[in-house]
Amino acid sequence: MEGLQNALNDRGLTVTILPEKGRSLFTTRNFHPGEEIISQEPYVCVPNNSTVESRCDRCFASINLKKCSACKVAWYCSSMCQKSEWKLHRLECDALARLDKDRHKSVTPSIRLIIKLFIRRKLQSEKVIPTTATDNYKLVEALIDHMSGIDEKQLVLYAQMGTLVNFILQWPEMNVKEIARHFSKLACNAHTICDSELRPLGTGLYPVISIINHSCLANAVLVFEGRSAVVRAVQHIPAGAEVSISYIETAGSTMTRQKALKENYLFTCTCSRCVKDQEDEIKESAILEGYRCKNDQCDGFLLRNSDDTGFTCQQCGLVRNKEEIKNIASQIKSISDEASTSMFHQNCGEALFMYEKLEELQKILCHPCSISLMQTREKLLKISMELENWTKALLYCKLTISVYQKLYPGIHPLLGLQFYTCGKLEWLLGYTEDAVKSYTKAFDILRITHGTNSSFMKDLLLKLEEARAEASYKHSSMEDE
Repeated sequence: MEGLQNALNDRGLTVTILPEKGRSLFTTRNFHPGEEIISQEPYVCVPNNSTVESRCDRCFASINLKKCSACKVAWYCSSMCQKSEWKLHRLECDALARLDKDRHKSVTPSIRLIIKLFIRRKLQSEKVIPTTATDNYKLVEALIDHMSGIDEKQLVLYAQMGTLVNFILQWPEMNVKEIARHFSKLACNAHTICDSELRPLGTGLYPVISIINHSCLANAVLVFEGRSAVVRAVQHIPAGAEVSISYIETAGSTMTRQKALKENYLFTCTCSRCVKDQEDEIKESAILEGYRCKNDQCDGFLLRNSDDTGFTCQQCGLVRNKEEIKNIASQIKSISDEASTSMFHQNCGEALFMYEKLEELQKILCHPCSISLMQTREKLLKISMELENWTKALLYCKLTISVYQKLYPGIHPLLGLQFYTCGKLEWLLGYTEDAVKSYTKAFDILRITHGTNSSFMKDLLLKLEEARAEASYKHSSMEDE
């Protein structure tokens, strides 16, 4: 790993082994908010192609696509993308082309990712594809796999997937156990590749980025520019500090976050947000996942009574009956199932109606900062935009922003993107001055998380400048009158 260390030294970084975390990325100089800490191309990546939508294997574009005529699995948007992937795809193509139709259906993105990984390893070992200090199989081999902590059911699944990969490649030197171990590596280390608005496009393995550990109060953020992974500082990081990113959605309670980390990454987070006294943890869970006070003017949180007959507001003392809560919760569950069915069948009108009913019940039962209420409003925002009901969409966007500001730190990509959506809706509805304010807040956040050079950020800046010009024109026109 000496080559990697030398490459990181040039970036002001170093790898340190911590007893409780293993390999960790530390700074050797100061990094400022918005500054790029490290970027990496994927060792291997694959788009999340489905029967509904396909993407280019190289750049993840979704237009002008043509399917590979031989394997009928890979798609490309141009001859340039196809040629740049050919050395890798040639072997994959030969292997996939041998499969019958039934086997083809089993070739999921995860299967393809593993196939590509072994092909890339082979081509690099044969010097068909060059290696560098930050792009070589040794970095993949060094990634943790957590095989010892996986339950039997998951091991059986990995073995089945490994058997399929072995059948597809038909390389004598391969064995199912080794392939299964690599599936476990991917589960712990692969990243979901997203566009600038955090919509998932595919999956990639970034061995150097994977050295960075998790924190629920991260000092850096991982975003993607095309398929390149870019880590930027979201606060001042002094020399000698560990770089951290968030592996999971951090809006949940400590208990929910720890459960997600344990199930998906097999570790317990000990960041300052997670290490809190029991009283604070109970309060957090009660606010984010519990019930509201019956008094509409009170924003207190409820805790279960000692006799288990109800829940008492910790601010005003009012009690909510346990049976009343169970009844409303049952109605919420029923309507939620119906709403999900409507969404699955893409019946937007019915889904809007059902989610509005769901929101009304959640407003009666849940704390105003409830995660479930926020998620319902996120769905209502999305459906309203699909139905082009811009006024309703703006209402739900503003309602989610008020909760985002409580749940996320000031510099967070999701908060920035919600301000961006708010600005677009306000401008569309003619609220130009409000749009300028929202676009400005979005830009102030996203220039740190996303940088300023991407086409998305240039488009945001253009929108902001146009909105400012329009607001200025309206203001001067009113003065002339």
